[in-house]
Amino acid sequence: MSTVSNTENVVRQPAEWMQPVDDRILEIFREHGNLTPAAVEEFGGPSSSHASRRCKQLARYGLLEQIVTGLYTLTDEGGAYLDEEFDASELEIATDDS
Repeated sequence: MSTVSNTENVVRQPAEWMQPVDDRILEIFREHGNLTPAAVEEFGGPSSSHASRRCKQLARYGLLEQIVTGLYTLTDEGGAYLDEEFDASELEIATDDS
């Protein structure tokens, strides 16, 4: 499935805190829905332990959302980032007031 549109001069804008593997993780979530880090590994992502660390970080900044412990979903911001409609460097770490 090709979703190429007029994006000749558009490039994803990752944040300074992001790692190259984060794009692949987010793409796996978009392709497969709600996942655990172990499922991310099964779908061709990094090892489950590395995926776990990256999912936690991506959730801290709002590109993923933790549904329950160990289960994540892609947020609207995460989808917009993948679609090159959102600059991830604009994100700030979420504060946990609990």
